[in-house]
Amino acid sequence: MPEAVPNVLSIAGIDPSGGAGLYADLKTFAALRTYGCGVVAALTAQNTQGVRAVHVPPADFLRAQLDTLFADVAIAATKTGMLASAAVIETTAERLAHWRAQGQSPIVVVDPVMVAKSGDALLDRQAVGALVEALLPLATVITPNLPEAAVLLGRTAPESRREMIRAAEALRALLPTDDGHWVLLKGGHLPGSELVDLLFDGEHLHEFVAPKAATKNTHGTGCTYAAAITALAARAGSPLTDAAMREVVREAHRYLQGAIAASGALAVGHGHGPLHHFHALWL
Repeated sequence: MPEAVPNVLSIAGIDPSGGAGLYADLKTFAALRTYGCGVVAALTAQNTQGVRAVHVPPADFLRAQLDTLFADVAIAATKTGMLASAAVIETTAERLAHWRAQGQSPIVVVDPVMVAKSGDALLDRQAVGALVEALLPLATVITPNLPEAAVLLGRTAPESRREMIRAAEALRALLPTDDGHWVLLKGGHLPGSELVDLLFDGEHLHEFVAPKAATKNTHGTGCTYAAAITALAARAGSPLTDAAMREVVREAHRYLQGAIAASGALAVGHGHGPLHHFHALWL
């Protein structure tokens, strides 16, 4: 019999332009041979040029979405994206913990979306506190960029690889102390011609390096990267070893770079365009 296709879940916001959030996650899940499910945590008025407005559905409706899905569909891995309020974060964490105790979604990838491309904060202090206290303890891996790491740690953003390493160590301290939890700190905001990401589990440190692409088509890169990790981790299976997670991130990194490189084939909007999520499938 053919290998079963894993079901994976994104809990995220809706971007009408399709480049980021839930729509980008579902494209990534499909491109990487998993079946994508989605729970809407936020609705945005957004395009390639920026976010105009955000509507957050009531936490009770988020809870209903999650419970209805988990009661019927076996989920191998969950990715969280834009969770725009403390109530949404706390509800998400509480229901993930409830359903994990019943065998659902052993893998949780937390993409802590909290800083817009403009630099504006997307979460207030109460929501950041809920993220750290309620959601991070459930995380298999967290995927902050440097501005997000600064918010989580309450310090300035790293400005060098050495400072990135120290930040990765501090972020790992926010996760459970046992094995099987990782920080993927994304260094795209550092100056220079290379992109450097660090994967750290509290003991082993791995670097993933790529040249910076000469393109403005970067809308949804963080969402896509985390979604790729979610899909590939689901395919790898739980529990994940350090070697398995290293390979998951390596493959996700390769997929992301390919999606960026092929993005010129698309013509979407007048701002930061989307990635080509199906670059390996469209001939």
